Amino acid sequence: DFVITEIGGTVGDIESLPFLEAIRQVKKDVGKNDVLYIHVTLVPYISAAGELKTKPTQHSVKELRSIGISPDIIVCRSEKPISKEMREKMAMFCDVDPDAVIQNLTARSIYEVPMLMEEQGLDTIVLRKLEMEDKPKDMQGWHDMVARILKKYDKKVTIAVVGKYVALQDAYISITESLRHAAVANEAELDIHWVNAEEIEADDTDMAKVMAGVDGILVPGGFGNRGIEGKIKAIQYAREHKIPFFGICLGMQCAVIEFARHVCGMADANSSEFNPNSTHPVIDLMPEQLDVEDLGGTMRLGLYPCKVYPDTLTSKAYNAELIYERHRHRYEFNNAFREEIVGKGLVLGGTLPNGRLVEIVELSESEHPWFLGAQFHPEFKSRPTNPHPLFREFVGAAVKHHQ
Repeated sequence: DFVITEIGGTVGDIESLPFLEAIRQVKKDVGKNDVLYIHVTLVPYISAAGELKTKPTQHSVKELRSIGISPDIIVCRSEKPISKEMREKMAMFCDVDPDAVIQNLTARSIYEVPMLMEEQGLDTIVLRKLEMEDKPKDMQGWHDMVARILKKYDKKVTIAVVGKYVALQDAYISITESLRHAAVANEAELDIHWVNAEEIEADDTDMAKVMAGVDGILVPGGFGNRGIEGKIKAIQYAREHKIPFFGICLGMQCAVIEFARHVCGMADANSSEFNPNSTHPVIDLMPEQLDVEDLGGTMRLGLYPCKVYPDTLTSKAYNAELIYERHRHRYEFNNAFREEIVGKGLVLGGTLPNGRLVEIVELSESEHPWFLGAQFHPEFKSRPTNPHPLFREFVGAAVKHHQ
């Protein structure tokens, strides 16, 4: 079995020193033949001089060796091809084998990088250094997947992601990659339209202008009350204008709040997280959570089963009666309001097997082309070779909306 650990940051930064010391000690614990150090380093290109510079690599390796770690393989991040002579130079001064200096050129897609590493024999070098058998490999499926990703499609789809961290889009990297996986599965070119939830909270916001040209609206997870009213407004727009909608975790909770307010007539409906004085806390802590003082102790974390209800968008997506998904949240759909809200037309797509906690809410297809909120985080399980069913169906519905 392999354990792969990435230590982020820059060699020499004080924040990473405890982790570097930990991986240094691992070699002592498990033996030198069972540990491999791969150092990823930048080889900058100086345009004025028209050349690549290896000094940063030499200095970072020197820093690593000063704390007791000698890299076995160096992966060189570069915008320009690294010559054989330059790789031999780095191998000599950094004390690694010449074939263990691997260049990592800028690729058209991040999923192309494993293929570039394969071409240079990185896998063979790793197995050789760990004294493991170099068995035949089959990367054809990955090659086919990358070909699909790089292909230009005639179909287009624009998804609005409504969040409060949109200034730092890496905060939603799992969401954006899952959307890309789903777009490829639907053979469509994806355009993500970022919407700052805080900036659309004002009463005079022209939502038609904000959502012009949008084929689907996604509201992702998050914590805290900042931007909540903007998310609710976006969900109301999606519901009323029949635009495919996907809510994840907090996005699902906001969908319940929006429905309670504007369909069920609960004007002050809210989550007790945001308004403890609401007379309609449709999202709330469960009774057994109320006496827990440590906030971490009230969270529902990790893998939970979900019973899928028949004849729903959920059942069409999964084609299964029981699924398992990963969770990271604290507040739940308040069962005290379940009967009333469901009676007004909100459909349950799935619950815990005992029926106690709501996992998925929907609108029927007779009311809306595709409207679904999930309490869990499906983006954690989406893969480029196997898009998550809910993302796949959501983007598929958005493609149909565009057409």
